[in-house]
Amino acid sequence: MKHFVCAVDVGTGSARAGILDTSGTLLGRAERPIAMNQPKPDHAEHDSRDIWSAVCNAVRAAREKAGVAAEDVVGISFDATCSLVVRDRQGDQLSVSVTGDRRWDTIVWLDHRAIAEADECTASGHAVLDYVGGVMSPEMATPKLMWLKRHLPKIWNEAGYLFDLTDFLTWQATGSLARSQCTLTAKWTYLAHEETGWRRDFFELVGLDDLFEHGNLPEKASPVGTDIGPLTAQAAADLGLTQKCRVGAGVIDAYAGALGVLGGFAGDQQDIGRHLALIAGTSSCVMAMSPDPQPFAGVWGPYYGAALPKLWLSEGGQSATGALLDHIIRWHGAGGEPDAAMHAKIARRVAELRTAEGEALAARLHVLPDFHGNRSPLADPHAVGVVSGLTLDSSFDSLCKLYWRTAVGIALGVRHVLEALNENGYLIDTLHVTGGHTKNPLLMELYADATGCTVVEPLADEAVLLGTGMVAATAAGLFPDLNAACLAMQQGGRTRASNPKSAGRFDRDYRVFLEMHRQRQMLDAIR
Repeated sequence: MKHFVCAVDVGTGSARAGILDTSGTLLGRAERPIAMNQPKPDHAEHDSRDIWSAVCNAVRAAREKAGVAAEDVVGISFDATCSLVVRDRQGDQLSVSVTGDRRWDTIVWLDHRAIAEADECTASGHAVLDYVGGVMSPEMATPKLMWLKRHLPKIWNEAGYLFDLTDFLTWQATGSLARSQCTLTAKWTYLAHEETGWRRDFFELVGLDDLFEHGNLPEKASPVGTDIGPLTAQAAADLGLTQKCRVGAGVIDAYAGALGVLGGFAGDQQDIGRHLALIAGTSSCVMAMSPDPQPFAGVWGPYYGAALPKLWLSEGGQSATGALLDHIIRWHGAGGEPDAAMHAKIARRVAELRTAEGEALAARLHVLPDFHGNRSPLADPHAVGVVSGLTLDSSFDSLCKLYWRTAVGIALGVRHVLEALNENGYLIDTLHVTGGHTKNPLLMELYADATGCTVVEPLADEAVLLGTGMVAATAAGLFPDLNAACLAMQQGGRTRASNPKSAGRFDRDYRVFLEMHRQRQMLDAIR
């Protein structure tokens, strides 16, 4: 009898589900949209019931497409964005919205309402900051919790459950209050490498001394892939699965992508440090793993066991990449709706312009891509984007040139993070790229040429679902541990070498890129 697993990925705008076999082959997938409420700038909210409904519909549709019987799906796991779900003491929805609508009970990962609270956490100088790159981000849980307690005190007083979105889905599926070592370590300042993971004095310092009273948080996190238990009868009915299906402690979505593209190196702890996972979509995450901690400012972590067991993970990234290219299209007078057809049309025209003009194409146009802050390596959520070299040209070709140079800026941002990692103990020379950017030929070319790295594009259509499938297979007992599941299910990839003829051009662009950072800081310093 063949066994199958279900992987669920909840992103910013949709929930996806996939059915995989034990070799990692994706047999069927389905996607359903999820709603987002943005009542004011920097506020973004989800409805957790809407998310669960989308998950259930996607799982049912994926299993139907795969042609797999419900009883043959023996494991399921969830990955999701690092969004914050708030429920009352009865487990019902509580509003996190300034509108007061109880439906909006989830603060989305990209919500920056808590930027002042994040600054306070950073100013505290507490030792937990040593494991988040020295700077607290408003995308992490603690500042969001501080904001909730300060600005919606009635809601805070009613709160009985606080979840990272991945753990909320596990709770919906099993009724268990277990939390993943990935979510708590990466976003809740849990120190998985220490005997006592929670530093309660930190929460007292930032005014969250009653966090554990309202959060129902466990003393110990569950390692990724731990068997949390079977689906409840209600969850099995909702998902169209059976109570034989085991549920694994899941991961944040980008970490699932890291497992999907780096899982083939799970047994090679020394060599894995040469490889970087780049999970690139709306935003971009870069992840590197090593057997020893590599702490330094501007890169999140090091996090112990947040993806693979016994390995330390460092996470960097860019807060807006795919979202920035969409923004450029909407922003420009010759743009419009940034759908796939528009992106493809621009890419074709860029190729034509480059053929005609070569390296001189928009050579004086430079873009600093920090339109939503700088996540790494500056760790400055207050950073802003900069465009230098604009003219009065408002034609479609001028949009294409701005798009091209924005893509160059995004790739140089990855180079900036890479250099920070390699200056602090890593020896990265290979990028494993997954996510929506693999469909953008300009970005895929630039990731190789602007960084000088070899780029690997996974053969797996859905590396994030593959990574979560590895977690589900571990929980179901189909493999002895997560490393074994990763090695058995990994899919390999296509390799693209960098073009050495491009090195001089991008070295020049990178010097301009660094100078623009410096000049922006100088402008900010003028009083």
